[in-house]
Amino acid sequence: MSLLLQVTIFLGAALLLVPLLKRFGIATVLGYLFTGILLGPSVFNLASNPEQIQEISELGVILLMFLIGLELRPQRLWEMRKSIFLMGSLQVGITSILLITLIFFALQQSIQASFVIGCALALSSTAFALQLLTEKQQLNSTYGQQSFSILLFQDIAAIPLIAILPLLAGSESAHHGIAYFAAIVAAFTGLFLFSRYLMRPFFRFVAKSGAHELITAVGLFIVLTVVALMDLLGISTTLGAFLTGVLLADSEFRHELEASIAPFKGLLLGLFFMAVGMTTQLSLLVEIPWFIVGGTLALLTIKLIALTAIARYYKFSWRNSLLLGTCLAQGGEFAFVVLSVAKTEKIITQAMLEPLTLIVTLSMVLTPLLYLLVTKLMNIFLEKEKAPIYDEIPESEVHHPIIIAGFGRFGQIVARVSYLQHLKFTAIDNNLEKIDFVRNYGGKVYYGDATQPDILRAAGIEHAKLFLLTIDDIEDCMNIARHIKLNYPDLKLLVRARDRHHVHLLRDLGVEYIWRETYLSSLGMAYQTLCQMGISEEDAYKSIELFRDYDEKLLAQQQHVYTDEQKIYSTHRNALAELEHLFENDAQNRDEPVTGVNLKRHLNSQRLDVTRDSVK
Repeated sequence: MSLLLQVTIFLGAALLLVPLLKRFGIATVLGYLFTGILLGPSVFNLASNPEQIQEISELGVILLMFLIGLELRPQRLWEMRKSIFLMGSLQVGITSILLITLIFFALQQSIQASFVIGCALALSSTAFALQLLTEKQQLNSTYGQQSFSILLFQDIAAIPLIAILPLLAGSESAHHGIAYFAAIVAAFTGLFLFSRYLMRPFFRFVAKSGAHELITAVGLFIVLTVVALMDLLGISTTLGAFLTGVLLADSEFRHELEASIAPFKGLLLGLFFMAVGMTTQLSLLVEIPWFIVGGTLALLTIKLIALTAIARYYKFSWRNSLLLGTCLAQGGEFAFVVLSVAKTEKIITQAMLEPLTLIVTLSMVLTPLLYLLVTKLMNIFLEKEKAPIYDEIPESEVHHPIIIAGFGRFGQIVARVSYLQHLKFTAIDNNLEKIDFVRNYGGKVYYGDATQPDILRAAGIEHAKLFLLTIDDIEDCMNIARHIKLNYPDLKLLVRARDRHHVHLLRDLGVEYIWRETYLSSLGMAYQTLCQMGISEEDAYKSIELFRDYDEKLLAQQQHVYTDEQKIYSTHRNALAELEHLFENDAQNRDEPVTGVNLKRHLNSQRLDVTRDSVK
């Protein structure tokens, strides 16, 4: 069977099986692995030459390393230095030592083989873990961000590990000694000079030509040229691709390169995982089940315990520590790469490579199940999901001066600023999971409906100095505001409003401090727009301030007429009518230059025509 026909079959099978498995919640990486296993000798045996396929698919790993290098801008590395280099190095170091010791004594391997295998298994799957976190919508969580930092360090650590494999091979490898390191230094110095004085000017030359499709060709050409040079010098090709990416990380063409190469990387990585699946010997599960199953469970257990212990050492909660350990407990794609190179360098044998590959694959398969099990156990033992009973709090209880009703994206920002200034607050929300962590930072949390007077009394409203009303629902917001203005008239009330109509309703209640939801953010973007269009920062600031003054006066003028259309304010047609009315008022300021004198004169002379057409 020709190589072209094999690649066509593999791509067709991936297009059919990967989306199908995805529907059952199976990650894309596992979908590629399963596809390779089905096409390989263990099942249908459609691959007559899997080694040739794997050689081509290794370009996917090379492009992956190039893109990782593009992400590692010096500024980002410095900002994440603690997470990356402290926790990352601890994870790789401790896990590697534990695995090396186990392999050396349990499997009777040489010290070189034990070192390579232990370090390779200590690396987790970047593609698999990030996809798992994305699917669970946890990538921006505490343990999600920490997982990303550790994976980043692992990606960096894989480079020198691959580079030193020829040295570990001893006399059997020709790639070692002073000449080898001299070649590395010369090559990397040449890469730096090439990037600074040739590569970037060449990018600019191509970009100015207007042929934007050539950016992709330039990116692929540079990566393949560096890889060919590294291969000619006997230096790790993945290391060369990684360093090329780092050298281009602060280039103005970084985003275009990333966008143009990412599809090739994803496709070739999929082919790489299929090639790994084809070389996976499922028959080993029957021949040596104790070694495969026991090795997989040992790998998952050791990495889970080590990562959890490290996270607890850095004061993470039990929940975040366990989830961090679970996400990174599996073996990774770099284990395949490192072990394959180690076999080529004759550090390990084919008989050892095959079961290790199957162990890494099974660890990936079991990770989603392990994640589900850990979360279920945490719900039982760590998170008692019983609704609290809110009783009257004794007068001797210490109450916080700030109460925040509604702990969404608006209330969270106020709470964070208050926390940074050492101001104690009490939060009320109907989503217990979202605010449960506040208790760890000295804040009080009440789970319930802020429209209930009992909840407000339990939160200490009688002793509060400020009440921040930031909930989403307008009707609930108005009910709470009415209750506070009626029963606690001296309490300072700060309210978040959804729109102009909500502002009118709140002002009718006598609420003084009101913030429209997206108003300040919109003005901030408008300010930046003026600056980008060539207007000076001082003039842009004055224009924004004048607009704020104008819009506030317009809002005040509309206050006494807005009720004429109150019953239909929520309809789409009237929302457009309000926008049209606002633009008509704005248009009166375009006849003259927007200066302080002109706009103020317009504001002072403006009279609102009280008609149904101008209500909004």
